[in-house]
Amino acid sequence: MVPIRVAGTGSYVPEKILTNFDLEKSLDTSDEWIVKRTGIRERRVAAPDQAASDLALPACRQAMEAAGVSDRDLDYIIMATVTPDMCCPSGANWLQAKLDAPQAISFDVTAACSGFCFVLDVAMRYMQAGAGKTMLVVASEVMTRVQDWTDRANCILWGDGAGAVVLKAEEGLPQIIETYIGTDGANGQNLLMPGGGSKTTPISYESVDKKLHTLRLIEAAASVRVAVKHFALSVETVLGRRGLKPQDVDLYIPHQANIRMLQSLAKRLDVNFEEKFFITIEKYGNISSASSAIALDEAVRSGRIKPGDLVCVTVFGGGLTWGATLIQF
Repeated sequence: MVPIRVAGTGSYVPEKILTNFDLEKSLDTSDEWIVKRTGIRERRVAAPDQAASDLALPACRQAMEAAGVSDRDLDYIIMATVTPDMCCPSGANWLQAKLDAPQAISFDVTAACSGFCFVLDVAMRYMQAGAGKTMLVVASEVMTRVQDWTDRANCILWGDGAGAVVLKAEEGLPQIIETYIGTDGANGQNLLMPGGGSKTTPISYESVDKKLHTLRLIEAAASVRVAVKHFALSVETVLGRRGLKPQDVDLYIPHQANIRMLQSLAKRLDVNFEEKFFITIEKYGNISSASSAIALDEAVRSGRIKPGDLVCVTVFGGGLTWGATLIQF
């Protein structure tokens, strides 16, 4: 197998902070209620002129600088997002132009909150097939643009940001040593955005009035149970392929969905939550596919990840989608 090195990481979050106390002014909610149920205290909000590719650009520049590569070194640019700049062209295409990398092939991957592990898996397989030697993968989301801000159970969860990784087909550490992804389309109806696709009629006053173009979270309690199950399945699968146990992992970088959910995952894996899980949900909320990408970069730059550490990125999202990536630092 062609070795795949994580040559550099990067991340970016917008300057504007939306706190729980800000939400108290417009919603029937409280900081105490939100923190107790989700672990979220604040989230970032993109500026009016910032789209997904705009958030992705500084994250990518940071990752490229860390990797020591230029725009013209890139063979592929793959973006995970459910909130691209527009439906066509892809967010990755907009990013390609901003990076001035016309030689790079660019496209999006849509896998909801699992997107980061999906783009890592896609890029790795392309590289192992000989399609390229240097790939830029990025997860970028502007989730605050697809919210019904009167839906207090859902809108409090989301924020905006981007995380990026440069992968190189070469020996050396950190190295991706295993990936796993999975989907279940038959049971993906609990998190969806009904409007804007070919299933519905074209955008109209009626579809907007019905709020069909905003994100809907249905049966949240059931979703948590399913998520914990598939989080654990993903971890056990990548570790099992290497003959490892959950306790062998030095740090887990989970999708930042809900603090209770992640505590339940740690319990199921029989590992210490405080010691083994890297958490950013308190300050960023849920940034869909970008959550785990941002958390990975922050864990690297803060020194939380040390040489020799075994790190597991694990994700779950709407669709249903799930996955994990095992990285040896």
